[in-house]
Amino acid sequence: MPVTDVKHDMNDLTLTIVAEFAAPVSRVWDVYADPRQLERVFGPPTFPATFVDHSLTPGSRSTYYMTSPEGEKHAGIWDIKTVTEPSGFTFEDAFSDADFNVTADLPVSQNSYAFTATDGGTRATYVSTYATAEALQQVLDMGVVEGATSAINQIDDLLAA
Repeated sequence: MPVTDVKHDMNDLTLTIVAEFAAPVSRVWDVYADPRQLERVFGPPTFPATFVDHSLTPGSRSTYYMTSPEGEKHAGIWDIKTVTEPSGFTFEDAFSDADFNVTADLPVSQNSYAFTATDGGTRATYVSTYATAEALQQVLDMGVVEGATSAINQIDDLLAA
C-alpha cells in the first residue's frame, strides 16, 4: 500500500498523508495533471470521480463530482493557486452544489501536494489545512482519512498499467 503515514494536528489544523510510489516524479505528476487518469484514483473505489474541467494552471478551476453507489453525485471544486511541474501544486478545495457553487456550510481546505524523488521512486506528501479545528473535525467525522487513503492506494495499480 502506498500510504505510509497519516496524521492530523488539531493545533496546526492540518491533515497530512504521505505515500510512496515506485515510479518517477514525472509519472506521478501525470496522474494529477491528466483528468482521465485522475478520475481513476480520486475518491474511494466506491465513489468514482468525474472531472468536468481540469487544468493544473494557476488561476484555473477544476470541477468534479463523485458518484455514490446509489447514484448520488457529490460535487467539488479545486481553485488552483500555484503549480511547480512536476514537483507539486497548491489549491483550495471546496464542496459545491451541482452547479459548482461553493457549499457555505461545509469546510474549505488549503492543499499542498508535493512530489519528491526518492531512491525507489516518489514520495508524495498531501497536506490539507483548515480554517478551524471544528472544520478539520467535521471532515474527519465525514471519513476523509479513510476516503483519501483508499483513493491514494489505488494509484499503484494505475502506475503499473
